[in-house]
Amino acid sequence: MAGRTAALAIVALAVMGVGAVARWRWPDSRSALDCPPEAVRIRADGVATCGEGEEPTGAAALALGRRLDLNVATAEELALLPGVGASLARALVEARDAAGGFRSWEAVDEVPGVGEARLKTLQAATVLGSPPDAGPVW
Repeated sequence: MAGRTAALAIVALAVMGVGAVARWRWPDSRSALDCPPEAVRIRADGVATCGEGEEPTGAAALALGRRLDLNVATAEELALLPGVGASLARALVEARDAAGGFRSWEAVDEVPGVGEARLKTLQAATVLGSPPDAGPVW
């Protein structure tokens, strides 16, 4: 009995040792890129870089911690947000298109299915950029 307890203790210590080494050698939380998330671009081959490339949208933008523009995001992109399913995403896009874009958070709140909690989620994960067809000021 004592031999088995000693063997289990050795195995437990070995597992804890492997865990400590893995934690010590695990990649840290610092970004691999030396630029802020707003400056990250996606090259044609799909690699994120601080240089030239396309501005990330949808899931790539969310993964980088960026916020989506509620006035240009697709229903598929909006459905990726927590608490926003496919039906609410479609309702948001339809209401946005009917109004020519959202100009205030009050207009977003008027969309059926957007309550206080979902509005807070949308405010945290999206921005209200200028409506796509706003045209020139003059």
